[in-house]
Amino acid sequence: MTPDALAHLHGRAFDHGWSAAEFERLLAQDTVALFAEAQGFVLIQSVLDEAEILTLATDPDHRRRGMARRVLQEAIHTLESRGIRRLFLEVAEDNGAARALYAAQGFVETGRRKGYYMRRNARVDALLLTRPLVAASDTPPEPKSG
Repeated sequence: MTPDALAHLHGRAFDHGWSAAEFERLLAQDTVALFAEAQGFVLIQSVLDEAEILTLATDPDHRRRGMARRVLQEAIHTLESRGIRRLFLEVAEDNGAARALYAAQGFVETGRRKGYYMRRNARVDALLLTRPLVAASDTPPEPKSG
C-alpha cells in the first residue's frame, strides 16, 4: 500500500487519521513493518527484541470479516521468526471491538494512561496491552524419529 492509500484508509478508520507524509516517514524507517490486506493494515515498530503496534486500521465497510485478525496473526508470526519476544500497544478503553480482538490474540492489560485519548467532550484512558511472543530460538527442537 502506498502512503496515500494508508492515509486514506486510516482516515476512514479513525476520527483523526494520519497524513500520507506521516506514513511515508514511518515506512522509511528500517524498524517499521507494514502488514496489509486491501482494506486494512497493521503498522509495527521493532526495537531489539520488542515490538509495538503503532496502529491497526480496518475500513469501516469491511469490519467483522476477520481481516484485522489475519494481519495481526501474520505480523505475530513474522515477529516471532525475527526473534521478537514481546509485542505491546495502547488501545482506548472505550474501543470494545479492538479490545476483544487483542484479548482473543493473547494480549493482557499491563498498564493504563489516564485521560490519554480526547473524545468530543471527555478524555478516555489508554490501556497498555502486552503479549509475549515465542521467538524461533525458544522453540524446542522436533523429536527425531528412528
